[in-house]
Amino acid sequence: MGLSAAELFDTLGKDYETAFAGFTAQREEIEWLLDELPSRAKVLDIGSGTGRPTAELLAAAGHEVHGYDVSPRMVEIARAQVPAARFEVGDLRALTFPAGSWDAVVAFFPLLQLARAEIDAALAAFADWLRPGGVFLMATVPADVENIEFDFMGQPVAGVSSYPQEVFRERLTALGLDVVRERLVEFQPNHVTAGPELDLFMAARK
Repeated sequence: MGLSAAELFDTLGKDYETAFAGFTAQREEIEWLLDELPSRAKVLDIGSGTGRPTAELLAAAGHEVHGYDVSPRMVEIARAQVPAARFEVGDLRALTFPAGSWDAVVAFFPLLQLARAEIDAALAAFADWLRPGGVFLMATVPADVENIEFDFMGQPVAGVSSYPQEVFRERLTALGLDVVRERLVEFQPNHVTAGPELDLFMAARK
C-alpha cells in the first residue's frame, strides 16, 4: 500500500531537503518571482515542505509568507528553519481564502498526490485567490497519468496523478490566467534510490 502525502513527507523529513538541495532551477524560478513581486507582498506557499528554499528566500526579501503543508513533520522543520515565515498544517483541498487575497501563490510539487479532479479544483482556487496582476508559480512532474503508484526516494507513493505540459497550460488559460513562463528541467535528486526526473515550472499572471 502506497503512502499518503502526509505519511510520505513525515517519513522523509530533512532527507527531502538534502536530496533536492542542488536543484538550482527551483531557486532560479523563485528569483524570477522576486523580480515580479511588489514590496512586502503577501505570498501563499502551498506544499511548503522544510521552508527551504522557497519560504526562506521570499521571507528574506521582506515578503509576508504563509506556508501550508499536509505533513506535520515538515511544518515543524519549517518553523524551526524559517522563523520569518508562518507555517501551518493544512491540506490544500481544504484551504479557503477570500478572492484576491494573495499577491502570489507558489505550489512546488503539491499537486502530484491528488486526483485529476482535485488538481483542477486546486488550480481554480489558486486563480481565485490571486489579486489582479498576481502571479501563480507551480512546479510538477508533467505526465499523462492518473492514480498510479510509484517509488519515490525508496518509499511507495499512492494516488499519483498529473497532466502533460500542454494540458496545464490549457487549464490555466481557461481560468483567465496569462501563462508567462514555462520551463522543463531534468534533475537528479541526491538520493541513492532516486532516478532523474523531468520537472515542469510554469508561471501565470492574473
